Amino acid sequence: MQEKNDSRIRKVKSILVTLPKPETEKSPYYDLAKKHNLKVDFRSFIHVEGVPARDFRKDKINLADFTAVIFTSRNAADHFFRICEEMRYDVPAELKYFCLSETIALYLQKYIQYRKRKIFFGKQTAADLAEVLKKHANEKFLYPCSDVATEDTMKFLEKSGYDFTPAVLFRTVVSDLSDLAEVFYDVIAFFSPSSIQSLFKNFPDFKQNNTRIAAFGTNTNKAATDMDLIVDIAAPTPGVPSMTMAIENYIKISNK
Repeated sequence: MQEKNDSRIRKVKSILVTLPKPETEKSPYYDLAKKHNLKVDFRSFIHVEGVPARDFRKDKINLADFTAVIFTSRNAADHFFRICEEMRYDVPAELKYFCLSETIALYLQKYIQYRKRKIFFGKQTAADLAEVLKKHANEKFLYPCSDVATEDTMKFLEKSGYDFTPAVLFRTVVSDLSDLAEVFYDVIAFFSPSSIQSLFKNFPDFKQNNTRIAAFGTNTNKAATDMDLIVDIAAPTPGVPSMTMAIENYIKISNK
């Protein structure tokens, strides 16, 4: 593992964000690009594939057994309602929904009449839901998740003693990145360990050289360093809650 040093502080002109391209132009990454005259591209290094109903049936999970569902992402909501449709299960009006954030809660309007359902949400983590979950401790929770479920949420639910059942409804799959083989970016921003794995699955001989690595979250940071990558830009940190803010702070030094 190489030591991080000042010689790595080089001017940044291009950034690859390993996320899907935003649906609108209202993105802090576009603001960053405009402000600092940068080339910013988006490319998801991983994608989600739904587990077919025939495979879900093998887990012998009876949807009618549950009185509440916990959503940690919009993907989880999409695939919960998809599997219900494929299983021809009519979601009962009295089902309770617990969402990690208000964004996820509002997203449910795509599937249900929002004001006529019992919907609860936190700020960002399962722990934020602690107080409201205590008031509903007797519920039987379904926890729709991917094959790489969020460990923090699972640990919280287990530690709190809630009656919950994980249901793997979608899988995280490595995207084909072969068209990026001869493309260079000054900064590549990663947001999950899976995206780091995708990099090396696509390019087993990847050499970092002068590419700066940005990593969001401790798990992503660890996945990067485990692969002997130098993490030049880390987020979140105290006073720097977002990846765009962390990248901008780096650019203020590298591009001056």
